[in-house]
Amino acid sequence: MSELLKNIDARTRLAGTNKLEILLFSLGKDDRTGRQETFGINVFKVREVMRTPPITSAPEMPTCVKGMVSLRGALVPVVDLAEYIGMNSTSPREIMIVTEYNGHTQGFLVESVDTILRLDWSQMRVPPEMLTSKLGGLVTAVTELGDGRLVMMLDVEKVLAETTNIDDSLQFVNIKPIENHENGIVVFADDSSVARGQIQRTLDALGVKYVSAVNGRAAWDELRKLANYAESSGRKAKDLIYLILTDVEMPEMDGYILTKNIKTDPAFAGIPVLMHSSLSSMSNQQLGKSVGVDEYVSKFEAQRLAETLTRVIHARQPAIANA
Repeated sequence: MSELLKNIDARTRLAGTNKLEILLFSLGKDDRTGRQETFGINVFKVREVMRTPPITSAPEMPTCVKGMVSLRGALVPVVDLAEYIGMNSTSPREIMIVTEYNGHTQGFLVESVDTILRLDWSQMRVPPEMLTSKLGGLVTAVTELGDGRLVMMLDVEKVLAETTNIDDSLQFVNIKPIENHENGIVVFADDSSVARGQIQRTLDALGVKYVSAVNGRAAWDELRKLANYAESSGRKAKDLIYLILTDVEMPEMDGYILTKNIKTDPAFAGIPVLMHSSLSSMSNQQLGKSVGVDEYVSKFEAQRLAETLTRVIHARQPAIANA
């Protein structure tokens, strides 16, 4: 199975091209409907695919968390994805996808893996609101294969957040409002409902207004509206916007292309772009800088995000105040 994940360096070069590679997998047939859905996960988040090793059960965990395994000396929690999404399936889950992002490693039990598929992010669509509501934001993007199958991209960050039993409220306790700041706004884009929620809570604690978007395309549309509004009132976009915060992986337009668009459009000159991602390797940070990203902040570190936002907003205050 390791053959599936070779040539990672070549895949890294996809960044900035609005392309991605996804590993297709199945959770088995739902015994109630007889249907077998196809799911996908970005290859950048997959460390390896292996036969499920013996699992040691752990007490006081959600039922979908089957326990933990030892991988090269590290203890890794194991989640049964079918059980997590409420799928009634007796299919054996003999394959484990080991994922790694934002410094966390976890195993996902699946029935089978299919292949790695290269796509353009523009082919990945935001799921219909009905599907989003039914699955609680678990599916972040949907695409259709040549054979008519629909592939659903799972929000692995949401899975992690809901299976760790960690109370994250303490992350926001010591975040203080930014004093005497002007009425600039932060524009941010992320396809993960969990990540958007954390960003919103951080900005609310800082007392900063914001405009949110579910992907790069939606963020770009909002930015164009703000630029047009600024122009109509005799100002520039940088007079209204403190900074732009963007995820990397998003359907329709990823964070690299969004950043390229911002940095090559004179209307947005002088506005910092911060990349906020769970893809925290140095290679991804360098790729961000290559398209013009000003700073990089890892996800799920609310204190660090607040500190970075506060520093950048303080630096931008004179420009906003004098507009």
